[in-house]
Amino acid sequence: MTSIRAVTTALLAPLLLAAPPLAAQAVRQDAPPRTVPSIRSNRPTPAPDPRPLPATANLFDGYVRAGKMPGIVGLFGFGAMPAITVAAGRIADDGAVAGPDSLWRIYSMTKPITGMAAMLLVEEGRIALDDPVSKYIPAFAKMRVLTSPDTSLAAVPATRPITIRHLMTHTAGLSYSIVARGPLLREYERLGLLPLAINPAAEAKMRLVRPKSLAEFADRVATVPLVAQPGTKWSYSIGLDVLGRVIEVASGMPFDRFLQTRFFTPLGMNSTFFTVPAAQAARLATNYTFVGDDRVPLDPGATSIFRQPPAFPYGGAGLVSSARDYDRFLAMLANGGTLDGTRVMKAETVRLGMSNLLPAGVFFETDGVKQGYGAGGFAYIVDQPGGLAKGAYGWSGAAGTLGWVDPARQARGTVMVNYIPGQRYPLAKEVGAALQQDVATALR
Repeated sequence: MTSIRAVTTALLAPLLLAAPPLAAQAVRQDAPPRTVPSIRSNRPTPAPDPRPLPATANLFDGYVRAGKMPGIVGLFGFGAMPAITVAAGRIADDGAVAGPDSLWRIYSMTKPITGMAAMLLVEEGRIALDDPVSKYIPAFAKMRVLTSPDTSLAAVPATRPITIRHLMTHTAGLSYSIVARGPLLREYERLGLLPLAINPAAEAKMRLVRPKSLAEFADRVATVPLVAQPGTKWSYSIGLDVLGRVIEVASGMPFDRFLQTRFFTPLGMNSTFFTVPAAQAARLATNYTFVGDDRVPLDPGATSIFRQPPAFPYGGAGLVSSARDYDRFLAMLANGGTLDGTRVMKAETVRLGMSNLLPAGVFFETDGVKQGYGAGGFAYIVDQPGGLAKGAYGWSGAAGTLGWVDPARQARGTVMVNYIPGQRYPLAKEVGAALQQDVATALR
């Protein structure tokens, strides 16, 4: 079997021959392909594509040419080699060229960061996975469970407490305004349980009912009946937002400051924010939505809601980041908790956080395959046909972003775009297929 060393050597060989600007990243090429004379024919034969990931680069270029998105950036790491950047287009139809330091709304890709932050406290003995949440947030001591979640708020007492593990893995029985229905959805909206920033117009309405602090948010969540008994069902939820409050209480530090102190500063993630500073606003992409087949701005970068401080830091969907920054977070995980000689987590903590933490008998399903779930992200327990291998960990964002670590292949990937709904295009499958084609080509 060919080793990952051979793969990375083959992939990176073109970089060694490239001009200096390409030594660090593969960028969109606007020049026509070079040709060389064929010794068997008078017709010219195209020279090999000099880009390190040509199939992926062609895919990205095609997205932009087709108008599916104004721009897209990917960073892909193999083993200990530097990440390869593939980029096409711009951060908005009238914006700057997209690159590794452009800023994007990563929405639910915030969840793995929050989950791993909690794992730091597990490592230090400040919390335990099976601690009841009520130990840190007393309002969760007596929860109730809906008897007909889609049609009524009638409820019965919970038979077991919600634990830290449940919050991390979406098995607490909590819901989300994006998935709840009927009376439960109306209750989430009434209480302002909407930890999500969309644009200034939507925010003006949400601010009328949204809690003013993470503590108030968590206490309000505890008043709403659950959709299932804790630990019995995977249900996408605001659990990681509540986990942010647990982190505050257990650490004695505001949640956003904890992330900055323990992750962003030591990892050199200088482009990751809950609020984009005015001086960095020119790097922020525009988020788009669709009216029929037309792509229209939903939250222009110049006036984005992410330039205003949130009501509180949303641990489930609150961050803006760059492809380079998120790759540094993933690289730390891939390296067992270290990056550039700085250790931020123990290797065993990383392995635990990327492992299946679901309660026994509960699964997270993707494409009909039963998988596990770890600290805020999927944790594959079987190989995904045509996709990631057993042991892979990661998550995606509402605006189309992707991030994963595949330890079996010593690979990682970050893809940044911004359009809602993020599922409009099969981005994950198409990027995965292109990367596989690039690896196969490199091995020939």
